[in-house]
Amino acid sequence: MRTCESKEHPGGVVASLSLPWGFAKGDDDLGGYHLIWPRDLAETAGALLALGANEDVKRVLSYLESTQLKDGHWSQNMWIDGTPYWGGIQLDETAFPILITDLARREKILNQEEIKKLWAMVRRAAIYLVKNGPVALQDRWEEDPGYSPFTLAATISALLVAADLAEKNNDKTLAIYLRETADCWNEKIEDWTYVINTDLARRIGVEGYYVRIAPPESSDAASPLNGFVSIKNRPPGKSEEPASQIISPDALALVRFGLRAPDDPRIINTIKAIDALLKVDTPKGPLWHRYNEDGYGEHSDGLAFDGTGIGRAWPLMTGERAHYELAAGRTKEAEKLLISMEAFANESGLIPEQIWDSKDIPERELFFGRPSGSAMPLVWAHAEQVKLSRSLQDGYVFDMPKQSAERYLNKNVRSPFSIWRFNHKSRTISAGKILRIELLGPAVIRWSSNDWKSFKDTETENTGADIYKADLETKSLNPDEQIQFTFLWSDVNRWEGQNYSVQIISNTTD
Repeated sequence: MRTCESKEHPGGVVASLSLPWGFAKGDDDLGGYHLIWPRDLAETAGALLALGANEDVKRVLSYLESTQLKDGHWSQNMWIDGTPYWGGIQLDETAFPILITDLARREKILNQEEIKKLWAMVRRAAIYLVKNGPVALQDRWEEDPGYSPFTLAATISALLVAADLAEKNNDKTLAIYLRETADCWNEKIEDWTYVINTDLARRIGVEGYYVRIAPPESSDAASPLNGFVSIKNRPPGKSEEPASQIISPDALALVRFGLRAPDDPRIINTIKAIDALLKVDTPKGPLWHRYNEDGYGEHSDGLAFDGTGIGRAWPLMTGERAHYELAAGRTKEAEKLLISMEAFANESGLIPEQIWDSKDIPERELFFGRPSGSAMPLVWAHAEQVKLSRSLQDGYVFDMPKQSAERYLNKNVRSPFSIWRFNHKSRTISAGKILRIELLGPAVIRWSSNDWKSFKDTETENTGADIYKADLETKSLNPDEQIQFTFLWSDVNRWEGQNYSVQIISNTTD
């Protein structure tokens, strides 16, 4: 990990010094992993923290401070001097710097002055998350927009962490709002990402499972059962699949981040689906694919990935599965998976991004259960191995946020709200919920529950996050009734000029 840290820009650890399938690329190809991904960097910082390399962690935090963009997020990836490379935005890459700051605080490597200094970075990041979530423009594999269980888990946990830090910095209004938003999003995870009674579920023998990602159009009126997701790195005609048919170990993040219990029946169902579709058994132990139909890997004949291919199995996933097994109380199983993960390293001890999981092709130096031509070493995989070792030593998941586990596993906190906003226009609200309208400017909400025979005016309040909210009580309304509303924008004294509506439905689901 230290080998991959920049000497000119301390704290900047690249994802790998390697170029995946570099033997098949020319000198004019700038692609590669010698860039910094904020997610990978924060994962690496967590491993350094697990090792007690405290000064290394402080360098990473300083680097993150210096590369945060003005609106609070980080670039998808960047050169070591902070210059953006690709232009995507991933919410988890804004959540992870918040989480690693809190982990460093919990490990007591930061003094009060350092925590206070980092609060400005955390505050900007948290405000970015609440303004732009819950739908991610890209998932952690940098491929699709939508509702991702992994991104939701990281984002919700980060909001709770930021709320704690807001409270410690006397920003109580913001703290309340961040927790309320986290609670609302947490309660909606299953509506957005869990499917039941699909053909695939029946074939596997489970009630349902969490999908890899549900498309953005799966709002409150729809379901992940509807819609399609784009599958990158696949040939034309094979680049789109029903969202309900694509499964990923990403759902294990709901346990890793403390949002769902390891024995939650929905998690158990998803584990069965993951193992049925994604697991590969090798002489060195099991591996898992990122998701079914993945196209990021060598072709079937062993030719290098060239924009299309077949996704191979990842040692990283073995480490993530081991963390789940530890959380579930199966320590011996987690220990066996750690041994397997380490066995997938090459002769020099370097853990690769992917393992060749098909028949041997000696002429291409591809052997079942050994590194493929992908990135090696993958620093993120090494970080996972280190954190898993620490987790096993401690007897619990080292990097699990305490705030989410306490709030959702111990206290089972529920949300009284259903949120409507312009970037996430909820079409329905469960009977008994409070309809929260959120806007980016102050306004008066004019609303009616009887088709404008009468109306009420409710003024918005500042949440402390440059977001203005108004809570509309709907307890007296029955299913099939409707709330209609519009806005008088206070700063310019101008009506919105359009009405919006939200349907009341049975409180069995949102």
